[in-house]
Amino acid sequence: MSPPEDKNALPLANLVVVELGHSVAAPFAGQILGDLGAKVVKIEKSDGGDDARTWGPHFLDDTSTTFLCLNRNKYSVRMNLRDPAQVERLRKFITTRADVVVQNLRPGSVEKLGLDSASLRALNERLIYCNLGAFGKKGPLSHLPGYDPIMQAYGGIMSVTGEEGRPPVRVGVSLVDMGTGMWAVIGILSALQQRNLNGRGCEVDVSLYESALAWMTVPVASYTASGELPVRLGSGAVITAPYGAYRTRDGHMIIAAGNQALFAKLSHALGHREWVDDARFRTNEDRLKNKQHLETLIETELAAKPTLAWVSLLEDAGVPCGPIQDVSQVLTAPQTEALGILQETSHDALRLVGLPISFDGARPGLRLPPAQFGEHTDEILGRTP
Repeated sequence: MSPPEDKNALPLANLVVVELGHSVAAPFAGQILGDLGAKVVKIEKSDGGDDARTWGPHFLDDTSTTFLCLNRNKYSVRMNLRDPAQVERLRKFITTRADVVVQNLRPGSVEKLGLDSASLRALNERLIYCNLGAFGKKGPLSHLPGYDPIMQAYGGIMSVTGEEGRPPVRVGVSLVDMGTGMWAVIGILSALQQRNLNGRGCEVDVSLYESALAWMTVPVASYTASGELPVRLGSGAVITAPYGAYRTRDGHMIIAAGNQALFAKLSHALGHREWVDDARFRTNEDRLKNKQHLETLIETELAAKPTLAWVSLLEDAGVPCGPIQDVSQVLTAPQTEALGILQETSHDALRLVGLPISFDGARPGLRLPPAQFGEHTDEILGRTP
């Protein structure tokens, strides 16, 4: 008779993951796996640990809030990777206990340590080994390290972000780093399913550069089809209008009237039914050609009322829209509170964004707070003789 099913068990319970990760991409992947129930063992270098522990500008108990928000639900093991005996302890743990390795060390580092995929999978064929590289495993740049803004530049994201005629800007969050962490998890979950079928692990490769290219899917398709380079459109979009940020009496709001019916609703709500039949705005193509003039007309009307009044009015009219909220407004928004995605921590001042997934209505929670540096070394590897 099989044991009763634990209805509270998380999907990846009993999975052991070793994270040879630092900064953002690999730690974010490890955190997702930990949130889903895996036992994630984070290996940190003995001289200070993950670099992100010291990233500013804000700290709690001498630890960066950046580190705290990327490293919950993990065990921290302090290790001198220059010590062959300690590396051998880690190798033994991986080959006898681990299901998954996630690593984003500098190119060539794991090979020098004998902790690369080929070496470890020769001793454990069920191991799934995920590399989060900078530029990928092949090509003239494959030997270089990389960071999020470099990849936003190399991958073309900065060429389509911001406003035309002004300096290039990066997306304000670590889009490429965190996106690569997500791709890593997708690859690992796929490899786990494959292992369920054939009993063997595999090597999964993702990279910051490939993630940047993936975010550029639509601009790449447009350029290859037309030969026309995309331009920076601020908050707007090349495919439709009106679509973007607009000034109101007291701030800005987003309006996304992305088809003919929505433009008609917007025109009526703003008191200008005649716009629908105006030759300059009759079709989406017409509106794109006359976008600047249309935006001026819209903002002239929006100047009469504050943002929230227009949001209420346009929502009632069936026009997709929303206020542009700062972080404090996001955290106190009724929708955010209703979803219960913010997690309380042992620090009164610190709240973390939880996993954006629920299972049967329940969101995985905070099982382990972000660990102190090396807190679980003896627990995981045993005391050094």
